[in-house]
Amino acid sequence: MTIPTAAQQKIDAYLKTLREGLSGLGDEDARDVVEEIRSHILDKAAVGGDIAPAAVASAIAALGTAEELASQYVTDDLLMRARISRSPWVILRSLFRWASLSLAGFFVLISSLAGYFLAGSFVLCALLKPIHPQAAGLWRLPDPEDVYSFSLRLGFGPPPTGGKEILGWWIIPIGLIIGMGFVLLTFRFGLWSLRKFWRPRRLPGLSGAETMQ
Repeated sequence: MTIPTAAQQKIDAYLKTLREGLSGLGDEDARDVVEEIRSHILDKAAVGGDIAPAAVASAIAALGTAEELASQYVTDDLLMRARISRSPWVILRSLFRWASLSLAGFFVLISSLAGYFLAGSFVLCALLKPIHPQAAGLWRLPDPEDVYSFSLRLGFGPPPTGGKEILGWWIIPIGLIIGMGFVLLTFRFGLWSLRKFWRPRRLPGLSGAETMQ
C-alpha cells in the first residue's frame, strides 16, 4: 500500500494530537486507540490499494477533530470504570463528565449532589454538637399556622427564637447514622444510574464493529 508523503503527514499530525488528548488513559489503552484510528483512516482512504490524499482528508473529517475524538474516548473510559467502581469520588467525577453530555446525566448529578449535601449536613451537625451544644441540632421552628417546620442547625449563630430542639444529644448517633446512610444511598443511586442509563456512544465515522468497548 502506497501512502503519499502529504497524506502520511496529515495522518501523523492527526494521530499525534489524538495521542496528546488521551493523557487520561493508560499508555497501553492510548496506543490501542491510536492504532485503531490509524487503521480506520487507512481503510477508509484506500482506493485500489493506494491511499488517496483526498480520501484521507475525508476520513479524518468524518471522525471530527482529534481533540473531540480524544475527549469522547476519555469520557467513555471514565464512565466505564465508574460502572464497576466502589469509590464515591470516582462515581461523582464520572457524573460531572456525564452531566456535560446529556440531560439524564445532569439530573443524576444534581440528585447526587443533593444527597451528598444532606449527608454532609447531618454528619457535620453531629460532629459540631459537642462544640455548640446550645445551638447545633434538629430544631422545630415556631409557626403561626401550626405547620411543622424544621431546621437542621450546625450551631453557628444563636438558636432560633421560640424554637424547640427535638433530639438533643441524640443528634450525634442519629446524625452520623443518617449521614452515612445518605452517602451509601447516593453512591448506589449514582452507580445504578450509570449502569442503567449510560451506554458507550458510537464515535463519529466508526462502524458498529469499531465502536467503543
